[in-house]
Amino acid sequence: MISLAPSMKSVSSVVINMKLVIKRILQVIAGIVAVTLVAFLILIVVLTVTEYKPDEIVELSVDGKAEQTVQSGDTLSVLTWNIGYGALGDNADFFMDGGSMVNTASKERVQENIAAINDEIAGLNPDVVFLQEVDRNSKRSHGINELEQIREAQSGYCDTFANNYKVLYVPFPLPTIGKVDSGIATLSRYEVKDSRRLALPCPFSYPVRIANLKRCLMVDRVPIEGSDKELVLVNLHLEAYDDGEGKAAQTQMLRELLQLEVQEGNYVIAGGDFNQAFSNVDTSAYPQIREDLWQPVAIDTDEFGDDLSFQTDNRVPSCRSLDQPYKGADHNNFQYYLIDGFIVSSNVSVESVETQNLEFKNSDHNPILMKVKLN
Repeated sequence: MISLAPSMKSVSSVVINMKLVIKRILQVIAGIVAVTLVAFLILIVVLTVTEYKPDEIVELSVDGKAEQTVQSGDTLSVLTWNIGYGALGDNADFFMDGGSMVNTASKERVQENIAAINDEIAGLNPDVVFLQEVDRNSKRSHGINELEQIREAQSGYCDTFANNYKVLYVPFPLPTIGKVDSGIATLSRYEVKDSRRLALPCPFSYPVRIANLKRCLMVDRVPIEGSDKELVLVNLHLEAYDDGEGKAAQTQMLRELLQLEVQEGNYVIAGGDFNQAFSNVDTSAYPQIREDLWQPVAIDTDEFGDDLSFQTDNRVPSCRSLDQPYKGADHNNFQYYLIDGFIVSSNVSVESVETQNLEFKNSDHNPILMKVKLN
């Protein structure tokens, strides 16, 4: 008779060892999950404590010195340009627009883009410049202080800056966006006597809000020589990735501010990236080519009244989609937008508005130059 005792003992020993191994594996997994959860909670606490929460109105410093003054009857030029933090040139796509990239440019490419942007501004020689997406110390642009580089390259201007994206660490996606210090900047050849950051409604709730943009209007006031009126310059960059309520609330606040300035008899020029089309502008040349791509809604320009008019140039798109790099793509089958431009008061006569067609070489937006006369 063959004894089964030794083999049964071996099987039992193997089963026990397997249970111990499984138990150990589960303990390791539980430990990893626990450490990850604790680390995530610590991150949320740190981001909550350090959340950028500016007051509704913040007085801003005016840096540099402008030598020129302005008076009624003068003609001036105004440029608006979303510079894409120097990292959204023709080589880039972006994950939020259906692309795959988070880190969209090398340090060398960011430097190249900012240098080209500075050359373009200097060549156009505008009297006022509205810039959006200007980084000062962000991981996505390799810590380059773009504002300082623009200041050094452009002479004869004073400038103001307001943060609209300031987060110690943006923890998404993978790889993460990381630290962001970015905002909007205005350059003026005319002396700015007062500059303020006005907080716009934030459509995001906690905890999404703590790592998101805090949009604003930056309002600069320039005295009109020989008058008690002012030239009011408003730099803006409105909401992009929301359900529409944020855009509507921010647009309403913009409208109320501009209408108030008109009532005061001031000269008003607002410019920037609206992330919306204008209802008074034909955008049929830039149809939606795919249902899955981001599409702007249109601002009802009639709601702003007869004393404020929207100005842009529909002959050239002001923005492109970032679902794919522009370089090497079929430009005849590409998603374009017309979402940048200006609003002026009725005492400002518009002589010309022209989008500079730069083929999105150094930014996903084209600059727009407007020439006006103060009546």
